[in-house]
Amino acid sequence: MTDYLHLNRANWDERAAVHAASPGYSIEALLADPGRLSDVVAFDAARLGDLHGLDVVHLQCHIGTDTLSLHRLGGRVTGVDFSPASIREGRTLAEAAGAPIDYVESDVYTAPEALGDRQFDVVYTGVGALCWLPDIRRWAQVVAALLRPGGRLHLREGHPMLWALDVPDETRAVRVAFPYFERAEPLVWDEDATYVETEHRFANTVTHEWNHGLGEIVTALLDEGLELTGLLEHDTVPWDALPGMMELVDVLPAAGGRPAVQEYRLVEDPERLAATYTLQAVTRR
Repeated sequence: MTDYLHLNRANWDERAAVHAASPGYSIEALLADPGRLSDVVAFDAARLGDLHGLDVVHLQCHIGTDTLSLHRLGGRVTGVDFSPASIREGRTLAEAAGAPIDYVESDVYTAPEALGDRQFDVVYTGVGALCWLPDIRRWAQVVAALLRPGGRLHLREGHPMLWALDVPDETRAVRVAFPYFERAEPLVWDEDATYVETEHRFANTVTHEWNHGLGEIVTALLDEGLELTGLLEHDTVPWDALPGMMELVDVLPAAGGRPAVQEYRLVEDPERLAATYTLQAVTRR
């Protein structure tokens, strides 16, 4: 099972500089406006609330655009990622923004040890993170270990039903093609591209991924002593998950000189699909 870490780390190491240079991550705009948030955190901000005075750990932080945005909401933020190249990009961004963010290189499962058994008020995980983890129960154990009494988890993630779908051809005939529930065997992908526009073609193309059912995620957290405080499903997703079937829509209006935040939604009858969800939970005092 350790092979997945080496394969996935190599892939994310190669993505880091490409993503940092991409307009999709809006790094220039983030640096130009010290009040600006990444689109992902802007979507989350109302539910996250004021983070002033709170210790926040961002698991699977990648190149740190969302991590910087959590800092701008007032948190004392630590970013954790297993990719050293991503950590370097995160540190470069934080330094350029004048943001005192601590970055720690670690995979999720060894994060408590890498963080010196520190505990936090908030554990934050963003969209597209859990699919890289083979065991959701071990993830829940990490979340519980990182939260101090009364601390909370904030997770927004792609819906496991969406992850199970595929559009195999131009007919737009959606089919349930991949597992909804967690299984030991990974989904193995071999792709030389990434989700931002780039001419770069990757040398480290093989990745391993897993799906986790919504019930499995909730149950894993409950078993670790967390109490569910919110579970909201959304009909939008930050990327074009079903090409040819989705359109960009405003999910947050333009405000304060920044453009509207947009995500993708099914063109026809969008109520058919929960595309993402926000889960919030607290540790019992």
